[in-house]
Amino acid sequence: MAEELSAYLEEQNIKVAYLHSDIQTLERQDILDRLRGGEYDVLVGINLLREGLDLPEVSLVAILDADKEGFLRSETSLIQTMGRAARHVEAEVIMYADNITKSMSEAIDEVERRRNIQLKYNKKYHKKPIGIQKQIREKLVDEEITPSLDLAKKEVLLPDEKEDLIKKLRKEMKIAAQDLNFERAAMIRDQIKSLKIS
Repeated sequence: MAEELSAYLEEQNIKVAYLHSDIQTLERQDILDRLRGGEYDVLVGINLLREGLDLPEVSLVAILDADKEGFLRSETSLIQTMGRAARHVEAEVIMYADNITKSMSEAIDEVERRRNIQLKYNKKYHKKPIGIQKQIREKLVDEEITPSLDLAKKEVLLPDEKEDLIKKLRKEMKIAAQDLNFERAAMIRDQIKSLKIS
């Protein structure tokens, strides 16, 4: 359905990009940067929860088939998906569904509860919400990511070398995630996956 939606939007002369799990990390980051830079107006994606997306410019999140119960439509997953628009002051979320499921209802209630807490805080401390400004970073070159990734590019790694490297990369991935550098963490995660396969 995501590919069909992308094709339809393209036919309507909407600048659209399609994001899916087969796209490598650097290419995915390039697509996200181009979205942030205005080259695309719409990003269509599948399972964007795990992508660690940090896009303050997102003003609309549309969740298709929101009433299809399952992991990607659980209360937690819906809240996380809706949160992709949380950094934009005037953001909206639209859930397309035939029925309102328990997960949808609970997610909406939880988001409203959080919003009310924020509004009370803002009123009490005279805060006015402002959007987050985040620079669009320069394109990364693979070699600049982390020294451990250079080792991973070796043609042949001995089993012990591979195991040590995976441990090192896991530590670096955790540090990146703790530093909220989700793009780097995702890049390292992808490298770990490819090491496990090879």
